[in-house]
Amino acid sequence: MKAPLLTLNDGHLRPAIGMGTFQIRGGEGLNQLHAAIADGYRLFDSSTNYDNEGIVGKAIQRSGIPRSEFFISSKLPGKYHDYEEALSSIQESLARMELDYFDAFLIHWPLPKRGKYVDAWKALVTAQKLGLIRTIGVSNFEPEHLDTIIDATGVTPALNQIEIHPYWVQERMVAENEKRGIQTEAWSPLGRGSDAIKEPVIQALAEKYQKSAGQIILRWHIDRGILPLPKSRNLAHQRENLAIFDFSLTSDEVKQINGLNKEDGRIDGQDPNEYEEFE
Repeated sequence: MKAPLLTLNDGHLRPAIGMGTFQIRGGEGLNQLHAAIADGYRLFDSSTNYDNEGIVGKAIQRSGIPRSEFFISSKLPGKYHDYEEALSSIQESLARMELDYFDAFLIHWPLPKRGKYVDAWKALVTAQKLGLIRTIGVSNFEPEHLDTIIDATGVTPALNQIEIHPYWVQERMVAENEKRGIQTEAWSPLGRGSDAIKEPVIQALAEKYQKSAGQIILRWHIDRGILPLPKSRNLAHQRENLAIFDFSLTSDEVKQINGLNKEDGRIDGQDPNEYEEFE
């Protein structure tokens, strides 16, 4: 089973769902990645800060599947926001993964208090011109951060990966991304440890469509035009997460799930204007 492909604002393609790899590490993680590849996953989202770029790369190398069929992403940590350090970090990440290029590479957090994310963005623009990255994007950027880098470089990100789940619906940011032609990706799309899957509206929809609660939530993302990146170390759940393209929710059902939004719905309270990224 493979996901359909989306076309980004730079003309590159991207699967409509991918697999997040946060906390997937070591030998066990390698086995989980092999299983995900066998099930049909082709988009894998990593980060330098996840400390797993090596095993993600190894899983690709050992899969026996052509590199061209994969869509591999990683992210730049805040400690490398300086222009030259960002360029070196990108090359180090490629070396760890044993890849010649990234399909996408993102700035992990804007860290506006440090004020260096424009330099980091300029480095990604350069790396794209050098052929090290095909698609460049950002993560956790607010509208003012997006406009700052666009105004400084004339280059609009193709992706903005942000926290979205039923308790943090992000209607404003999804609209802001769409207005700029930016594809929204969702990290923690199932709400990582929250009770969202137990909500009566989601349980009722699961019964109606004969799907799991997780599948209902992931389909909710798809029907909102969002690319979800669920992470699961459970092999059955990995397969289940891909099986969401044989049904769709109505607009009213999407609105019902949107109604679960909470004012303080962020998982760890990570406000992009305040959050100081772990090193």
